[in-house]
Amino acid sequence: MPNSAQALEDLVATARQIGTAVESVIDGKAEAVRLALIVLLAEGHLLIEDVPGVGKTMLAKALARSIDGTVRRIQFTPDLLPSDITGVSAYNQERREFEFKPGPVFANIVVGDEINRASPKTQSAMLECMEERHVTVDGTTYQLEAPFMVIATQNPVEMEGTYPLPEAQRDRFTARISIGYPTASAELEMLDTHGSSSPLDHLKPVATATDVRALIEAVRGVLVAGQVKQYIIALCAATRSAPELRLGASPRAALHLLRAARARAALDGRDYVIPDDIQALAGPVLAHRLLPTAEALVERKLPEQVVTRLIEQTPLPRP
Repeated sequence: MPNSAQALEDLVATARQIGTAVESVIDGKAEAVRLALIVLLAEGHLLIEDVPGVGKTMLAKALARSIDGTVRRIQFTPDLLPSDITGVSAYNQERREFEFKPGPVFANIVVGDEINRASPKTQSAMLECMEERHVTVDGTTYQLEAPFMVIATQNPVEMEGTYPLPEAQRDRFTARISIGYPTASAELEMLDTHGSSSPLDHLKPVATATDVRALIEAVRGVLVAGQVKQYIIALCAATRSAPELRLGASPRAALHLLRAARARAALDGRDYVIPDDIQALAGPVLAHRLLPTAEALVERKLPEQVVTRLIEQTPLPRP
């Protein structure tokens, strides 16, 4: 059974190995690493949003290198074209036929650096592959190999030369995290470890793509009671009627919250989800999808604050 005790023990052990490997590169950010692991096991995609220089790309690369699968990196720039991401059909003169040359999106983990520097047209090239796990080029559909995860980094929209991500694309990211500045002790340790060479050079894979597929299968078997599902729906419905928001959480957001809660429960060694899992993940999973009203922006009411208020006001499910 995928939700057996042995499968959960194997999952926790392998996940800890991946987490330890990533934390050897990213100092003092255990919670961000844990959330990245949750998104990986929930078959989702991760958006890392923060100012330059705090380790966004380093976190993405470290997670990718700790798994022995195919990894491709896309540097998003204003002149990047959709075909540069998905691939292109080129005419082979020897065979006298068109053949498909796959783009960098054909990998187990795709690192999209500064995704909001590309034009909206290019950003939209990621929509199909992120949701449906396949790419259509010139009328032909090509399946992407599992596991498939996009780890995108972006600078805040206020930075010069950036385009805000379309709502449809933000909704496809399972969670958004902000790494933040390290503590003084972590920054001092970083100067010691990163000063002479990059720890990424010494990072070895601790799991294979097959291992990750098995972990994902184990997470799918985690039990979610009917009352907990009702709690997820109640939280998402509350965002749709909140006066501070003009766009609430979509049904896809509820599904992503459910999958992420399963992954968090499995990482804690549980084969069932509890309301604490939902409350802990509601901010990272829901906040980036919500659009505040103009009045809320003036009053500096951030979506994260609205989610926190809704968690306090939404009654917990009864056992």
